Amino acid sequence: MRLALFAILAVLATGPAAAAPAKPAAAKPATPKPPAKPGFEARDPAAIAALLAGAGAKTESARGGEGQVALKVVTPGGGFGMQFANCDAKGKACAGVAFSTGFDRQAPTLAQMNLFNRTQFACRGFTGEDGKPNVMYSTLLTSRMTAEDMKQHLGVWQGCLGAFAQFTRDPAGFLAANS
Repeated sequence: MRLALFAILAVLATGPAAAAPAKPAAAKPATPKPPAKPGFEARDPAAIAALLAGAGAKTESARGGEGQVALKVVTPGGGFGMQFANCDAKGKACAGVAFSTGFDRQAPTLAQMNLFNRTQFACRGFTGEDGKPNVMYSTLLTSRMTAEDMKQHLGVWQGCLGAFAQFTRDPAGFLAANS
């Protein structure tokens, strides 16, 4: 019985379709590749400013120390700052960027701020020199980052802003819900 089953399988596998030689596929003419577009350079603050402008934000260069570039960003939802670090002499090829902003509210206590930081993966809250609560998010920049990658970082930053706004409105309630 087993031998008969193997014989049937062998005949099916070597039937007319398997025995016929395959015809070569007709060669298709090569389609020319479109010319390469200049790539997005995430390490260049001007490229990120252009990306933000495409989303309706306005940017303005601010003072930065040596190797740093600072941008003030104004969006319909509010403003924030971006500080690029370890930039070359031309203010490009920056190694990282930090997003930050302050809130015009009473700062939570140090213990509450520490608890907020423990509940967050990417956002860091701190009390500024003016006694107001601030939030920050930073990331490293590479030449391989795409505009889509940077949009994801901007999305994380928006999430930080939302979480920190909730926290500063009701620190105890936020911590009770997120601890």
